[in-house]
Amino acid sequence: MTQPLAGCIALVTGASRGIGRETALKLAHAGAHVVAVARTVGALEELDDAARAAGGAATLVPLDMRDYAGIYRLATALNERYQRLDILIGNAAVAGPRSPLDHIEPAVWDEVFAVNVTANWHLIRAMDPLLKRAKAGRAVFVTSGAAWHARAYAGPYSASKTAVNVLGQTYAAETASTTVRVNLFNPGPTRTRMRAQVMPGEDPMTLPTPEQVAEKILELCQPDFSESGKLYDFRAGKLLQFMPPA
Repeated sequence: MTQPLAGCIALVTGASRGIGRETALKLAHAGAHVVAVARTVGALEELDDAARAAGGAATLVPLDMRDYAGIYRLATALNERYQRLDILIGNAAVAGPRSPLDHIEPAVWDEVFAVNVTANWHLIRAMDPLLKRAKAGRAVFVTSGAAWHARAYAGPYSASKTAVNVLGQTYAAETASTTVRVNLFNPGPTRTRMRAQVMPGEDPMTLPTPEQVAEKILELCQPDFSESGKLYDFRAGKLLQFMPPA
């Protein structure tokens, strides 16, 4: 079996379920050692079992993404053990409430931005030196069509994903002269628990599975994937020009 990512170290946030879980498994199957980050210990242990069954390996990191100090502790541990990070998948997110903007409590707004935006900034800040030490550092941040299509009652999530887009574009521009490649990935509607929570009347069987989506994320993690500052749109099935030419 060919393992194109053999020897690579891959960090995946939100790895216990949905797109994050399937991405972690795809990376493990491709030979990467996966550092799986999520809040739920039981779900992480199930992921570890699945990764081992696929012939892969994982390090489990129970961590709430709002524990920013924990992100830096993780970076220190990765530096001490591996001295690098080959792949970073910024996937963890919360949907937030379905509510008019004027009904949303400040604490709820803050939580959405803490997980969806600020945690990804801390990840960039903490993991950047490790990505730059890799031969071909790859970073992928999961975004959403909600960033482009503002709809009633989904303000916090839409605004947070717009901010994620800017983070990704900025980081891509700042690493353009390095071996790090940074891209955004829009999965579109996917058969996940989060999707079911925000769209309870939708037939999940009409949607692609997280496994199908993860297969495409895996492509953006390959050492020979040279594009940066782009958006892969799963529904369109192609890379889109995200950043205007300099």
